[in-house]
Amino acid sequence: MDAPQILARLKAEANPANVAGMARYGINPQGTLGVPVHALRKLARELGSNHKLAAELWLSGIHEARILATIVDDPALVTRRQMNRWARDFDSWDVCDQACQNLFRYTPFGFEKAAEWARARREFVRRAGFALMAGLAVKAKAAPDAAFKAFLPLIVEAANDDRNLVRKAVNWALRAIGKRNSSLRRQAINTAQEIRKLESKAARWVATDALRELTRE
Repeated sequence: MDAPQILARLKAEANPANVAGMARYGINPQGTLGVPVHALRKLARELGSNHKLAAELWLSGIHEARILATIVDDPALVTRRQMNRWARDFDSWDVCDQACQNLFRYTPFGFEKAAEWARARREFVRRAGFALMAGLAVKAKAAPDAAFKAFLPLIVEAANDDRNLVRKAVNWALRAIGKRNSSLRRQAINTAQEIRKLESKAARWVATDALRELTRE
């Protein structure tokens, strides 16, 4: 099945009612068809891994096609340039998160891009930095603690960002790092306590929510 056939199939499954519901959760309705993610995953299993197809689907600009692209792409073939280009294209939090969790965290450049994007100005690119940190904390089993400790100053630095989609991702990254093991848990708790002292409503929320989970027995 080639890209035009896939796009035609997605358009045939369009559901305007789903689009309206997604918009209520802050998902950009522009270019969105309303095809559920479980249907995209089922289609991805039919397609298998295909780097060229993923690029074509992404270029369509269709919301669901881009999520599908993140599932079928081959992380071993993804380049830094592609990651940056796709990150600049993010216009909705779910596409951002799907790209980080389905694809970017499995590339050789995950840690590098997480740190770089954590200081980005664009809202969705900065969110991607912290969503990627959270994804790496779960899946990068062999990574040393030092790789995650290096993220903690970036988390403190971004805790003052009052953009909702950024602060939630900052909190997500901090909690995920703290749940890797007992040593990182202590480091994350100390970081949250540091953040709580910042003169910022966003920072206080990030810290309070993280401490609630990290100090729970």
